[in-house]
Amino acid sequence: MEPDAVTQPTQDASASKLSARRAAIEVAIAYFLILSVVWAPRPLQRWLWIVAAAGIAVMVWRSFAGWKVLGFTTANLGRALWIVGAALAAAATAVLTADRLHTLRMPPGGVAAFVATYIAYAIWTGVQQFLLQSFFLLRLLRLMPKTAAALAAAALFATAHLPNPILAPVTLVWGIASCLLFLRYRNLYPLMMAHAILGITIGVTVPGPVVHNMRVGLGYLTYRPHEHRHAQGFPRSAQP
Repeated sequence: MEPDAVTQPTQDASASKLSARRAAIEVAIAYFLILSVVWAPRPLQRWLWIVAAAGIAVMVWRSFAGWKVLGFTTANLGRALWIVGAALAAAATAVLTADRLHTLRMPPGGVAAFVATYIAYAIWTGVQQFLLQSFFLLRLLRLMPKTAAALAAAALFATAHLPNPILAPVTLVWGIASCLLFLRYRNLYPLMMAHAILGITIGVTVPGPVVHNMRVGLGYLTYRPHEHRHAQGFPRSAQP
């Protein structure tokens, strides 16, 4: 058996706990909850965030078939680390280009300030990657072939980033690539790391007023540059 292949029993173990009908219902409910958070005004957004997190957590718990099925495993980790390397190469290229164009925005204060600024955001990108692959993709696989499921999951991911004209197309491309890579390696860790690297790269290379501080949904529409001068170019870690 190929080292990067997943045994059929492993896939069946996940599927046995989730019928196609239930998978479709959970995808619809979870996505509705996510869009509700993205498009809700504050302070309602904070309460909907709690409801969405709790609801999705319950759905994951009810169909839980092991951490390995969800992608939390050391299997194929070494084989998939090239993904992180590719993300670092892309990030280095973007940073050098932004520096030449004078659009590079690094938080003042050195390494400590950089970590403090982006640690919460990096964790949030990991959560997004878990939702994309371990929740939506695995359920969509119960409804359609692998490639179609990857495209559908990526489309949901990108749509959740509307109306941001930069993040929506970027997340569509990344969504397709990461879903296909997950189907190949079944390991979430490299995808989480790559997502964090690429997201932070956008945050430091694209000016805040252009990308609206990485906001999506209602937050993108209500963004006011003069109210966020101190954080231009830095992503908001809690942005849905």
